[in-house]
Amino acid sequence: MAEAGIVYIGKKPTMNYVLAVVTHFNGGSRDVIVKARGRSISRAVDVAEIVRGRFVPEARVRDVRIATEKVTSEEGRATSVSSIEIVLSR
Repeated sequence: MAEAGIVYIGKKPTMNYVLAVVTHFNGGSRDVIVKARGRSISRAVDVAEIVRGRFVPEARVRDVRIATEKVTSEEGRATSVSSIEIVLSR
């Protein structure tokens, strides 16, 4: 049985991440974790919903974790960035 896969969401087109999640499921993963921070959070939600709606209808959202992470900028300032983890299970 395969371990959970992790897909980090960034600035690429949404369908690139959808394909990555579907590939993890087709490779035998029972769980796939979609992770995003900041402005990519809405894209992560889109990815999870597209996967569930069109490509892996039996996938369920098992857990959603939200948090705030401290990130230090290049100037040395600490800022808070929101993050999300969406756990999809087959």
